[in-house]
Amino acid sequence: MPDPGATPSSDAEKPLSPQRSAIDLLSSDEDEEGEEEAEVLPSETGLASWYGPGFHKRRTASGERFDMHAMTAAHRTLPFGTMVCVRSQITGRGVVVRINDRGPHAANRVVDLSRGAAIALGLHGLGLKPVDVFPLGAGEDACPPKRPD
Repeated sequence: MPDPGATPSSDAEKPLSPQRSAIDLLSSDEDEEGEEEAEVLPSETGLASWYGPGFHKRRTASGERFDMHAMTAAHRTLPFGTMVCVRSQITGRGVVVRINDRGPHAANRVVDLSRGAAIALGLHGLGLKPVDVFPLGAGEDACPPKRPD
C-alpha cells in the first residue's frame, strides 16, 4: 500500500538516461496501464538559416560551446537535447540535428542550422531556404522517409 504521506514523484526527479528523450520529459500523462505516454511535438514548415564562423566556439544558450561543424541547430521552444529531422524542400535531403541553442532571432525562420548541418542538407551558401522540421521520439535516430507529395 502506498504511503499516504509520500509525495508523488515527478518526471523532473527522474534521472536522465539514454532511453529517456527530451520529448519524454514533456509528458506527465499516463495511459490506462499506468505507463507514461510521450507527448508528440508538432512538425513545422518554414525557412531555415545557418550560422557558423562568427559563432564558432562561443557558448550556446544551453551552455555548451558551439561547433559549427557539428549537427546541431537553434530552435525557439524545443527543449535542449531534442533530436529533430530537418528536411530541405529544395534538395529533398534530411539530416538529424540536436537542439543546443535558442533562435533563430528573425521572425520569419523556424530553425537556425549549424554550418555542418547546412552543408549536409545542400543549403550552404543558398541563404534562407524552406525546410520541414520533425521532432524525433525516443529510440528514433533517423529522418522518416520522405513523404510523397
